[in-house]
Amino acid sequence: MDLIEIDGSYGEGGGQILRSAIAVSAITGRGVIIRNIRKNRPRPGLGVQHIKSIEMAGRMTGASIEGLAPGSTSITFIPGDIRGGEYSLDLGTAGSISLVLQSVAPIAAFAPSAVTFHVTGGTDVRWSPTVDYFRNVTLHALRSFGLKGELNIESRGFFPVGWGRVTAVIEPSRLRGVAAESPEPPSVRGVSSSSRLPPHVVRRQAEAAQKYLNSLGIEVSGIALDARNDRSTGSSITLFSGFLGGSALGERGLPAEKVGIEAATILANEIESGAAVDPFLCDQLITFMALAEGASVITTGSVTSHAVTNMWVMEQMTNRRFTVEKDRVVYIRSV
Repeated sequence: MDLIEIDGSYGEGGGQILRSAIAVSAITGRGVIIRNIRKNRPRPGLGVQHIKSIEMAGRMTGASIEGLAPGSTSITFIPGDIRGGEYSLDLGTAGSISLVLQSVAPIAAFAPSAVTFHVTGGTDVRWSPTVDYFRNVTLHALRSFGLKGELNIESRGFFPVGWGRVTAVIEPSRLRGVAAESPEPPSVRGVSSSSRLPPHVVRRQAEAAQKYLNSLGIEVSGIALDARNDRSTGSSITLFSGFLGGSALGERGLPAEKVGIEAATILANEIESGAAVDPFLCDQLITFMALAEGASVITTGSVTSHAVTNMWVMEQMTNRRFTVEKDRVVYIRSV
């Protein structure tokens, strides 16, 4: 079998290359060799979370995998057929549940029967989307491609303890191209959450966010309050409107009002951009634009290095080609 070779140091050279390349390999049935994994990062090679995501993809496809070890800078992944069923994964401490789901959701869409994921780890952690973002922005956007999926948050997991638990179900789906050029009329909703903190924290986060957005003339339909007493301690707020989102995490000593305003500021800037898709969601949609039947076009406020890298990976592994055009917003097309 001819294997596709991917340079893991290309572009931003991070975990996005791994997530995208493994997913497309699993779906197309073509084996892949990824070399120079995270070559230019302070700690090159595979991290524990990368390994666990790849292991999950391997279990879903009965794959043959070589080089799957901490610090490994080269991996070979040769998939078998995708299988439905139930899969459990414990990331340990506060590894990002959202990034794992981002890795395996495309694979699950092509399974012959439903796939249920039970993932334990971090629901609200730095450097990754919150699970509220994944449920209300990512899944909302993926449904426009035809993906059938639901997510339930059973418990919250904040850094550094984790212990959050999420169940996600992805049904077999036929993906089709999308046209997301104009944003939905802004009507903001959100979730203000906490664990092991006084109930007033979620209320103050939500009230500050709503007050800030209202001051800009942006309507807020409602922000749900989710105060829990799970095993970890922390707070977060995620705001969303259509395919746009903004999140912020609480910190010790940081007033709840500042957390709410931080998330509101991020979302307000995205609404003001006039784009349909926020830059972080854009990163995630590139893979689906490559795998869907038919052409797609989306607009975003800016193109991140993750998105540029992901487009390059998709062009190496599929027949899709991407174009990027800058006007008042950035148009990204797959053909």
